[in-house]
Amino acid sequence: MSDTSHDELEFFRKRGFGGEMGFGDRPALLVIDIMKAFTDPDLPLGADLSVQIGHINTLLDAAGAASVPAFFSIVSYEEADCRDAGVWGNKMSGLFDLETGSDAVQLDPRLRKPPGSSVFNKKYASCFFGTDLVSRLQARRIDTLIITGCTTSGCVRATAVDAVQYGFRPIVVEEAVGDRSRPAHAQALFDIQAKYGDVRGLDETVGQLERLAPAG
Repeated sequence: MSDTSHDELEFFRKRGFGGEMGFGDRPALLVIDIMKAFTDPDLPLGADLSVQIGHINTLLDAAGAASVPAFFSIVSYEEADCRDAGVWGNKMSGLFDLETGSDAVQLDPRLRKPPGSSVFNKKYASCFFGTDLVSRLQARRIDTLIITGCTTSGCVRATAVDAVQYGFRPIVVEEAVGDRSRPAHAQALFDIQAKYGDVRGLDETVGQLERLAPAG
């Protein structure tokens, strides 16, 4: 959020924006769309997210040690001509490459995905829209969603907005989200912090997870 001026931050703070959401008692870790189509910079929808993947793995390790569940999303379309993308396909022709079962929609192999963790498919930006994520979280009595992945201005932001609307505390880990555009990334983090959730650092989030790990 360093691209936001001090004056802008003060403007929002004086008007009551940016209050603290805080961590609840039962977090889950959400890894949004870290799949080959988005992490290979040579592909139409791709960007170099190597640094972010390293930070996500740090969070996955901490979550595993604390028995905090991890959920992974992918985006894919099974209908001919990407008809199940609706009119969104008119906006981004790269969606046509996200064919169900193709190599492009596989999770990036650099992720240290815990055995048995949940992978679910979505077709639009938010991880909540048209999926059963709410039911999965409610079944585990989750109250806090630690959000990582891509892109910050798209699926991460949309998921954070829906998370707070469904009653979960969105915690977006700044170092563990990425975007194709640096200005879009910075603006999305600013908007989330101002209105929808907490943007927290990696070290702080890992510390919160470590407090949940069993002693000894």
